[in-house]
Amino acid sequence: MPIYEYECLSCEWRFQSLVMKEAEERQLPCPKCGKRKKRRLISRVAYHVSEQDRLAAFNPFAAKEDAFFRDSRNIGLAAKKKAQQMGVDLGTGFEDKLEKLRTDPGSVVRDSE
Repeated sequence: MPIYEYECLSCEWRFQSLVMKEAEERQLPCPKCGKRKKRRLISRVAYHVSEQDRLAAFNPFAAKEDAFFRDSRNIGLAAKKKAQQMGVDLGTGFEDKLEKLRTDPGSVVRDSE
């Protein structure tokens, strides 16, 4: 069942709605102003990128946006890239610690006390 995003052409409010039939979409009012003039927006999409692909595409010297630093999957990416370039196997211990950091970043502080 598709959930579509819309923008009201009267008040510019953006909203989402579950639409079962095309006729329902035409009658759908804006939840803010109640008018029915709207346009369907193209929603953001997400896709899965494997760790190997992310590592291959990672450039440690490239500028990074704030979203990069908020994504816990990026913790340790620079270390893994450097180790890969040097031909060093960091071992399962590194992977285990990295996974712990990614799932619970606060554990570093708690474990060091």
